[in-house]
Amino acid sequence: MPDQPTSRLLLACPDRPGLIARVSGFLADSGLNIVDADQHSTAEGRFFMRMVFDAVPPAEQAELERRFATEVGAPCGMEHRFADSERHKRVAIMVSREDHCLSDLLWRWRSGELGGDVIAVVSNHPDHADQVAALGLPFHFVPVEPQARAEAERQVLELLGEIDLLVLARYMQILSQDFLDALGAPAINIHHSFLPAFVGADPYRRAHERGVKLIGATAHYVTPELDAGPIIDQDVTRVSHSDEVADLMRIGRDIERLVLARAVIAHLDDRVLLDGERTVVF
Repeated sequence: MPDQPTSRLLLACPDRPGLIARVSGFLADSGLNIVDADQHSTAEGRFFMRMVFDAVPPAEQAELERRFATEVGAPCGMEHRFADSERHKRVAIMVSREDHCLSDLLWRWRSGELGGDVIAVVSNHPDHADQVAALGLPFHFVPVEPQARAEAERQVLELLGEIDLLVLARYMQILSQDFLDALGAPAINIHHSFLPAFVGADPYRRAHERGVKLIGATAHYVTPELDAGPIIDQDVTRVSHSDEVADLMRIGRDIERLVLARAVIAHLDDRVLLDGERTVVF
């Protein structure tokens, strides 16, 4: 995170000569100093960029954004958005029984590493109520019965209210399309990287039975298609014949919490842009 407040500009558009000059020239003419810049052009002809520059005073933000849209965004066919490093996004976490990802995210939040404000934890089990309450955070226990799944999702939406990001930190329930539509914010999920080979319950035991030599984790945005959203972060590590099921699970938990944290931090730091079913992560 930068020491001084900054503003951020993220954009995507058809690639063409002079895009960097157009954007940097606009910022320079506005008296804003660029402190960081990343760009990427795809083989399909799309251009992506993230620029970080001097913080824009709140009273001037609306006019700056209007001028950029008129002078640069519209002529270049840009999809773009501005963000402010001083505005911490509101983050909610959903979790089931396993708490390794939850504990890691809460530790990073308390340490100031997350880049967002955790505002609540929701679970379909009561196991982590004391851990969350000890940090002064609201903990909401919302059991999910198969015949009342829609009602449980309605309760969760009411409890969360306005948020900027939902993190599924090993939340072992499938969220409906209606829930995702009503949420009004992106959601990030984490799972092991055996998929699609070992779908369903007890994947580490079945992986052990097959003698896998690599295990890992994938963090991705949640879409209606199960575990198929745009991937934000992944990692793997080697294992061997000497690792038993318990070893694979322990190693897998370590990778899961690290990969999820990297994905959440990248999103909250405005470093992720969507490119169809893929992501560009600066």
